[in-house]
Amino acid sequence: MRTMSDTMALLASLGAGQGTPFSAGNAPGRLLALGDFGSNPGSLRGLYHRPADLPEGAPLVVVLHGCKQSAGEYDHRAGWSELADQAGFALLYPEQNHGNNPNMCFNWFRPRDARRDSGEALSIRQMIEAMVETHGLDRGRIFVTGLSAGGAMANVMLATYPEIFAGGAIIAGLAYGRATTVPEAFDCMRGQGTASDEELWALLREASAHAGPWPRVAIWQGTADHTVAPSNADDIAAQWRSVHHLGDTPTREEVSGGRARRVWCNGAGEPVIELNTVAAMGHGTPLGEDLGVPGPYMLDVGISSTREIARFWGIEAEEQAGAKPSPTSGKRRPAAPPVPAIRSSRPQGERPEADAPGASSRRSSKGADGVKGIIEQALRAAGLMR
Repeated sequence: MRTMSDTMALLASLGAGQGTPFSAGNAPGRLLALGDFGSNPGSLRGLYHRPADLPEGAPLVVVLHGCKQSAGEYDHRAGWSELADQAGFALLYPEQNHGNNPNMCFNWFRPRDARRDSGEALSIRQMIEAMVETHGLDRGRIFVTGLSAGGAMANVMLATYPEIFAGGAIIAGLAYGRATTVPEAFDCMRGQGTASDEELWALLREASAHAGPWPRVAIWQGTADHTVAPSNADDIAAQWRSVHHLGDTPTREEVSGGRARRVWCNGAGEPVIELNTVAAMGHGTPLGEDLGVPGPYMLDVGISSTREIARFWGIEAEEQAGAKPSPTSGKRRPAAPPVPAIRSSRPQGERPEADAPGASSRRSSKGADGVKGIIEQALRAAGLMR
């Protein structure tokens, strides 16, 4: 059982050590602001990168930053726009705002933001539609990735809009639907509480009416991550194996340079799920191969997850690095139909009063008023309460 001291220690770890916020002056900005993209019920900002001379029908990668990060910082440090220029795909960066979450975390655990056609999930879906329509991108090659809270939100998007995505990649994230309150979010992050494969499958299947085909999913996790327990990566893998009708035993296993990789293939021999664990790595995005810039939660471990994820999806030619092409390279998923834009007279970025952070009921403290005040103060510092 989680004690109050346990909770306070976790809150402190979430709120500390994040480093100086990134500013545009630290590096050349590559991202442009996305204009009006719909009703934006989640009050998010959209930014994008479109390489020069990008051909019509190029892929789209949606990237979701972590807590206390901006879209610009994550792009600069992870190297996504640099790789997009090399390989020829467009980028979309949804960005959180301090009004939604003081620590800039996507609200992956809050039901109204983690449901199909609601809140932040719908805002991201609207941004994707705007990008595809404006830039003539391939509806059959849309992908999503993210770190930590962004990784959990990437899993939200894969679960709630599986017909939209050809693939996803979740870095230090969490299984879909395992938390709907702040205490549950803490429990999941720490690996407390268990869910059976059947329960994980049910959570994913309840997220949409989709019957397949399903996105292929890469999962990345550090074995020394003390913010998001490594057991969460196993839960994510189990969740997606269930809908792909795959068993516990991987098709193949590989260990190289501190990275252990387990791969599950479909009946055609194509890799559809991979679980990558990096030995002794803490909480963050793995960097290496001369791509990206190390910083807070952006960890130089000699492995570029950015490049490896793009290779897994088949949008970064492996032969450029002298490797054998993936069986899925160049294949297109059947395109999902466009979604009608949902418009609103409410200015972008403004929430109705009923949706304002803190409007929903919260679990009350059972301790004395002083203890309750301390916990609420810590929750606000961690970006999980206003």
